[in-house]
Amino acid sequence: MGEDFQVVPQQIRVLIVDDVPIIRLSLQRILAKAGYHCREAEDVPQALKALEEEAAELVLCDIQMPGASGLDLVKALQPRIPDTSVVMVSSTEDAETAIECLQQGAFGYVLKPFQPREILVQVNGALRRRMLEISFRDREAQLARKVREQTEEIRNSREEVALRLIAASEHRDHETGSHVRRIGLYAAEMADLLGWGQERIDAIRSAAPMHDIGKIGVPDAILQKPGALTDEEWVTMRRHTSMGATILKGSAVPFIQMGARIAIGHHEKWDGTGYPKGLAGEAIPIEARITTLVDVFDAASSRRHYKESWPEGQVIELIEKGSGVHFDPRLVALFLANLDRFRKILTDNPDEAEDETDEL
Repeated sequence: MGEDFQVVPQQIRVLIVDDVPIIRLSLQRILAKAGYHCREAEDVPQALKALEEEAAELVLCDIQMPGASGLDLVKALQPRIPDTSVVMVSSTEDAETAIECLQQGAFGYVLKPFQPREILVQVNGALRRRMLEISFRDREAQLARKVREQTEEIRNSREEVALRLIAASEHRDHETGSHVRRIGLYAAEMADLLGWGQERIDAIRSAAPMHDIGKIGVPDAILQKPGALTDEEWVTMRRHTSMGATILKGSAVPFIQMGARIAIGHHEKWDGTGYPKGLAGEAIPIEARITTLVDVFDAASSRRHYKESWPEGQVIELIEKGSGVHFDPRLVALFLANLDRFRKILTDNPDEAEDETDEL
């Protein structure tokens, strides 16, 4: 990786593990003379206890010991590698054991009888490799963090684009900013419950709020009419679905493409009696089916200038009656089984006072 790591013995803590006192003393003298801080343990349990009390950058361990072996220690330390590097010491040239130690995470292997220089070379090499692996791990963590930050920035930018696109229709339609934001959150929650991948979840979070963007093309006299609409006015009002799709069509951006499907399909009904195309069942895009359900839930649950919010029981009754008629029954079952999640979105994102105040 182009980095030359330098080992500073004075900053390194070493734990020497061997059941033979003279070997521990010999290793301690070699390493202490080079500047390393050394501690000793005579077996694996004592070594693990010592490491719990104080960490070590390196463990120098005999393989053959009474009770648990040096290989057992390597396996116990495996979750800590590369934070703790391990060099094995053996009195027998057992290639199979050496390979297994290295496979389990040991950084080096020394045969007895050993020379001081050989010990120091192995220790230095193990510590340099440890620093290299820690550096690599830290770089991976930094890269992952940067990717998360960039992903969040893209998500926020996308949601801002969506909210700005619908801002004009909001001001004309008496819909609140909180309402359209909740629609995105509900839709993303449903997508998550359906097991969608993160990209599609993020897409519907941004696309669902644009379901009524076509209302920007509906005349004020109809859109803001206080009383019931005439049949002719309803024909005009219903055109907001196709107008929304027209506004959003032709984009190369996936969430806007999804927005177009939602715009034209969110007034279709499961039984085929909806508009504008009279689609039925799974012929209605899944994104539109999701948005239809959560839009009705939020509209009924929320206060508007023309109505009070409905009690939750009445809202649930409306949704249950609409299952298989207005709504996809599978989505209704999933929604009701996880009602607490959607209730939390509603309560955590209340309508703000200024949402329902017309600006001069």
